[in-house]
Amino acid sequence: MAKLHPELTAELQAFIAQQPLFFVASAPLAADGHVNLSPKGLDCLRIHSPKQVAYLDLTGSGNETSAHILENGRITLMFCAFVGAPRILRLYGRGRVIVPTMAEWEAELAQFPHYPGIRQIVLADIERVQTSCGFGVPLMELVGQRDTALRWAEAKGEQGLANYRAEKNLVSIDGLPTHLAAEGD
Repeated sequence: MAKLHPELTAELQAFIAQQPLFFVASAPLAADGHVNLSPKGLDCLRIHSPKQVAYLDLTGSGNETSAHILENGRITLMFCAFVGAPRILRLYGRGRVIVPTMAEWEAELAQFPHYPGIRQIVLADIERVQTSCGFGVPLMELVGQRDTALRWAEAKGEQGLANYRAEKNLVSIDGLPTHLAAEGD
């Protein structure tokens, strides 16, 4: 059964801290646009307050979340308990993308580990906090985090990453511009 919370309580913040994986969802306004759902691992999420979270976004094959946030601001983060008591936590909110040319970049970036391939930081102001049972989520054992994306980014180097982002990350699969296009990365 779903339960609404006024904000991220200390208990929910502790639950988030225990999760090695979360998911980010966004969508364009167009009815025929593609809904995006991306898994996020590594140590890349920070809770700024009971109503705000941020995550470090590494260079990837697409940049859908950035395009959707630029168009309409909507974002959802979901956390699932794969060990212990079953639980799903969804954070619904409005997002903002922070890129290296913005004034707050250095202060935000300082809160995260330095990984190769950092592309942007996504800040989410939370409007709805909802938990549900999670009875359908399987029990799983974490073997470890993958380092493939980090090794790939390191091998590309800064110029290689800039070239890759210019080729693959400036527009969404639906043709919407991303923050990188707006900033001229």
